[in-house]
Amino acid sequence: MSTPVLYHRHGLKQYRKGWADGPAYITQCPIQTGNSYAYDFNVTGQRGTFWWHAHILWLRATVYGAIVIMPEQGTPYPFPQPYREFNILLGEWWNADVEQVEKQGNILGLPPNMSDAHTINDTFAAEVESGQTYLLRIINAALNDELFFGIAGHNMTVVEVDAVYTRPFTTESILIAPGQTTNVLVLADRTPNRYFMAARPFQDVPIAVDNKTATAILQYKGVPNTVIPSLPHLPSPNDTRFASDYNKRLRSLNSPGFPADVPQKVDRHLFYTVGLGTDACTTCVDGTRLLASLNNISFVMPQVGPLQSHYFNTPGVFTDDFPDKPPMPFNYTGAPLTANLRTAHGTRIAKITFNSTVELVLQDTNLLTGESHPFHLHGYNFFVVGTGVGNFDPAKDPASYNLVDPMERNTVGVPTGGWTAIRFRADNPGVWFMHCHLELHTGWGLKTAFLVEDGPGPEQTILPPPKDLPPC
Repeated sequence: MSTPVLYHRHGLKQYRKGWADGPAYITQCPIQTGNSYAYDFNVTGQRGTFWWHAHILWLRATVYGAIVIMPEQGTPYPFPQPYREFNILLGEWWNADVEQVEKQGNILGLPPNMSDAHTINDTFAAEVESGQTYLLRIINAALNDELFFGIAGHNMTVVEVDAVYTRPFTTESILIAPGQTTNVLVLADRTPNRYFMAARPFQDVPIAVDNKTATAILQYKGVPNTVIPSLPHLPSPNDTRFASDYNKRLRSLNSPGFPADVPQKVDRHLFYTVGLGTDACTTCVDGTRLLASLNNISFVMPQVGPLQSHYFNTPGVFTDDFPDKPPMPFNYTGAPLTANLRTAHGTRIAKITFNSTVELVLQDTNLLTGESHPFHLHGYNFFVVGTGVGNFDPAKDPASYNLVDPMERNTVGVPTGGWTAIRFRADNPGVWFMHCHLELHTGWGLKTAFLVEDGPGPEQTILPPPKDLPPC
């Protein structure tokens, strides 16, 4: 490639081996043009639908693909065996060099031009046989759009999200945010015909998005290509109720073979506000540049990865003093605040004790505007123990947590004007990126990282970096 790059295997847990995780300038510096780097990692104990993508700037717009790890030989799925499987990758497309699109937006201080189209495997037709059951492994690789997905005339049974089995449930449509994966069973039980599969954005605030619908075809065997397919009835683009109800239906399987090991006690409580803001910019439109923040801190990307800095004790790259809560409480979801928000800037991350249990509440705010945000945590899965609309109330809301069978995943949506609570055990030492998976917001600074300290045992410390670690 003509641009420095690193690759991330989204959802795969690189135990003690952040060097194989892939976010540029977090774990290490990118691979320079003309050079190479061998990713060495172990997937023992992991199975399901994952994906890989470039993890620097907006390169993942076109540099991505599916990763499927099958169950151990002889281990059946906890649902009916499908006749066949298909990988479905949802994406966005620009009729321009996406790097130049991003740069132009940064120069103007505005959101870059939206995509020109959504895609499903570029072009795709899946041939099916009547009476057979199929497993669709659906991946949202879009940069900036949460998407509804459905198949005309057919129901889908959700059986897995983010490589974790779910309690099965049937739905006409799914909601899938950038970074998330969803596996569904589809029974070919309709009149033999051609049916559109379709995806289009969900956006419940008045923000411009690419509202075009992407289509692919589910075609019964023997039906000629001249038959015009029918479209599915997807939820309205701003159907907040569907989005909320769908996410509430997601539950871990929590069976003897696939238990939900939810932390029942919490050692560290974190409360992070999610917001937008502006910086002064003499060359930008209106003299300001848009930015994004956690706890009113917009993350500044360093020139050396914090993992590399931590391992080699290189000073001056980051500080480990990211605050556990925002500097000043306010009515997070009240009337929009557009005054000078005094957003701070810095490469600040949070230090976490090895094997401690962490609860993180992510609170959307009215800083400029509220919006839904899908957050991804590298190196870990977590349990989504609660979610709600409005301001999180630490005295009342934990009483409604699901601590029995909450969904375990690696990417979760924070609802517009609401909050989401997650829990995880910090048993993977290293520096692990956490960021909004809307690439627009990540570039604006909506990101941070956790520095999980080494444990006391020899198998609980960061492994040494490989000899071919890319130089900075």
